[in-house]
Amino acid sequence: MSSHTLGMILFLTFVAATLGITFWASRQTKTAADYYAGGRSFTGVQNGLAIGGDYMSAASFLGIAGIIALSGYDGFLYSIGFLVAWLVALLLVAELMRNSGKFTMADVLAFRMSPRPVRTAAGVSTIVVSIFYLLAQMVGAGALVGLLLGITSPAGKAWTIVGVGALMIVYVVFGGMKGTTWVQIVKAVLLMSGAALVTVLVLGKFGFNLSALLGQAATTSGPKANPGNFLIPGLKYGTEAQGLAGKIDLISLGLALVLGTAGLPHILIRFYTVPTAKDARKSVLWGIGIIGVFYLLTLVLGFGAAALVGKTAIVAGDAAGNTAAPMLAERIGQEIFGSVGGTILLALIGAVAFATILAVVAGLTLASSSSFSHDLYAHVFKRGQASERQEVVVARISALVIGAIAIGLGILAQGQNVAFLVALAFAVAASANLPAILYSLFWKRFNTTGAVSAIYGGLVSALILVIFSPVVSAPAPPAGVKPTALIVGVDFHWFPLSNPGILSIPIGFLCGWLGTILSKEYNAAKYAEMEVRSLTGVGAEKATEH
Repeated sequence: MSSHTLGMILFLTFVAATLGITFWASRQTKTAADYYAGGRSFTGVQNGLAIGGDYMSAASFLGIAGIIALSGYDGFLYSIGFLVAWLVALLLVAELMRNSGKFTMADVLAFRMSPRPVRTAAGVSTIVVSIFYLLAQMVGAGALVGLLLGITSPAGKAWTIVGVGALMIVYVVFGGMKGTTWVQIVKAVLLMSGAALVTVLVLGKFGFNLSALLGQAATTSGPKANPGNFLIPGLKYGTEAQGLAGKIDLISLGLALVLGTAGLPHILIRFYTVPTAKDARKSVLWGIGIIGVFYLLTLVLGFGAAALVGKTAIVAGDAAGNTAAPMLAERIGQEIFGSVGGTILLALIGAVAFATILAVVAGLTLASSSSFSHDLYAHVFKRGQASERQEVVVARISALVIGAIAIGLGILAQGQNVAFLVALAFAVAASANLPAILYSLFWKRFNTTGAVSAIYGGLVSALILVIFSPVVSAPAPPAGVKPTALIVGVDFHWFPLSNPGILSIPIGFLCGWLGTILSKEYNAAKYAEMEVRSLTGVGAEKATEH
């Protein structure tokens, strides 16, 4: 049996199992709280696994392994950034968000302020960030299927993206948060098991000597003139050709990764699925443990691919390196167990990666559709007069629309590294959402004008800088070099950095501060009530009734 056939069998088995979970969950989903927050019925451990499942996306499994395999030390910085970000989420956001809100990020902001403008801004930001993140997952799906099924044409990969998007919509429309959470729990277990298996096999190949693995990686995939450069900073960021801009770009990337998690809508809504603040803290601690172990495994996966597969073969499979981890699984399986072993391991890891993509896109689509229905439709368009049933119907319809947008953009962005695309989503989240959330929770003077200014200021500045960066447009590359920009041959970029975080994040905070001090609105009583609620959880169920 070929790896293509076996991979498809394993993948279809996972799809069938998760569709069964979704069908079961659809029968348990009767109220808005069931659809948006899974009835607040999950334990800290269950939600911790689901957080891990939500966070360990195609960027983590495919993109980071690929960047490490191609760029060495500089690639591993993604792993460090994604992991450290959880400390910000744990210390500043998790418990306070759980105590202050009900279903979405906007619930926290709207409590102290004029709800309609704040909910409009938060809803727009949530949808934009979610679509950026969805874009990365769709690109990962296309690259993965191309490897597993031997599909090389852009049209074939495009149809794959359409198929993944259709499954994602089914999960969200019928399963809601309850179905999506259980899919993420199953996926987290599968991903950790698959990554750990390949890691152990790779380390065993090198006698569990990490130095030997790194040395072989540098020899096989490092610069021929000086292979040692593969293990020190500067291969991707801060090169001589980039100059100072490359070093600043690295700082910008680090800021986006570390601060972005606490502003990601699909992560924030996970805190609402547990019954108490204690469970919220417990779930984040479990999430950090699972995610921390996983990102240590990416070190071995990335350098293992560099050592055993080689940069040339990886780039030939996918120019952005997104298929490095599955290619490593096939190679290590062949070397240890023979050709049949390689086929089985490739199919297994490919199916796990598919599961990863499906679970994450379901969580993202749920976050954005929930924000549209709960914030924009129910509280802005209907002025709080919509019934729970109407909200859920609109959430399901918006999931279809957002899914279609993500599919279209995913087809256009084929060829980009998925970890890099996710870093852009982190930058937008850190620029638009985080300033408003932190100011709302910790600044007594903060008001409606400040919240709207922070969200729109951070969002618009991040989007403008991305549009006019080398990510979107670039001159045609030399013959034989694959382009990395979305638009090639028409160069209109003037912002030199690939990640806008170093400018857009301060702009978001500055706009929030400036909007606040220029407005006379101030409600000390509301802040006092918000402070009590965020610290104790008293009255959180009524967070959206004000």
